[in-house]
Amino acid sequence: MSQIAEPEALRARALLAEGRPSVLPLPDRGVEIGLLDWGGTGPLALLHHANGFCKGVFGLLVPALREHFHVVAMDARGHGDSSKPEGAGAYVWSAFAEDVVAVAEHLRVRHGKPLGLGLGHSFGGTSILGAAARVPDLFERLVLVDPVTPPSPAERAPDRAAHINGMSDAARRRRADWPTRAEAREWWAERSLFSRWQPEALDLYVLDGLREAADGSVVLKCPGHVEAAVFENGETLDVAALASAVRAPTLWLWAERGNFSRDRYAQLTAEMPDVRLETLASGHLAPMEDPDLVIAAIERFLAEPLRA
Repeated sequence: MSQIAEPEALRARALLAEGRPSVLPLPDRGVEIGLLDWGGTGPLALLHHANGFCKGVFGLLVPALREHFHVVAMDARGHGDSSKPEGAGAYVWSAFAEDVVAVAEHLRVRHGKPLGLGLGHSFGGTSILGAAARVPDLFERLVLVDPVTPPSPAERAPDRAAHINGMSDAARRRRADWPTRAEAREWWAERSLFSRWQPEALDLYVLDGLREAADGSVVLKCPGHVEAAVFENGETLDVAALASAVRAPTLWLWAERGNFSRDRYAQLTAEMPDVRLETLASGHLAPMEDPDLVIAAIERFLAEPLRA
């Protein structure tokens, strides 16, 4: 296997080695979902990543979460070690939420434990929100880290379509292969998207987000066309309807240097019965940039007793 520089990657390698990878077939849904089971005591916590990333990037949150939960992270369909379905409707956002429901219910039966926490970042937060809206008692608590909240048709700015097209076009053009993991890491480290990532978080992405090709080179596990399809299909989502259907106590984290309006989040959370909206002094990629801030917010949230 091609390597990334040592000793910088030692912590990332150790964190990934503590997890047990598996692939969960969901034949009724026509997909297989990659999982990483980090273990831990207590009820289950299910983690869902942002568009284009993978389950392993949550590694820096895991040690603290394992103090409270049995932690399992999932790869969305089309990402990481999950299968890549094709055809119309393969990457509509309702499908991602329904995958979360199926995975969560499987884990609940397999381990005989409740789902104590659903934690999602960006598009993953929206997927967790969608799952909780469909099955109100699926999770005991939710943590949504700067979730994606597409505007309603009436609220869309005139340049909204151009914005989405720009993101999807960029995703399709994204570089997808490198001779080695070390070269992939070096290339990513020079991109503005990764400029504030913790070094170990970038190592985790390099280790879990790339697969090795037959010639020894490495390739992104999430193809650009999948990332683009996720961007394009989010416009049909009614986030307000999802938020209003959620009953689980929810921590909604707004990244002050992120991509979304706090006013928009305030409007969405106003209809939720048990929610706290907090500000993170971070960018949109907070779990990889400022994991300690995310953990501190979660710890405060967990310290509050659940309502009877």
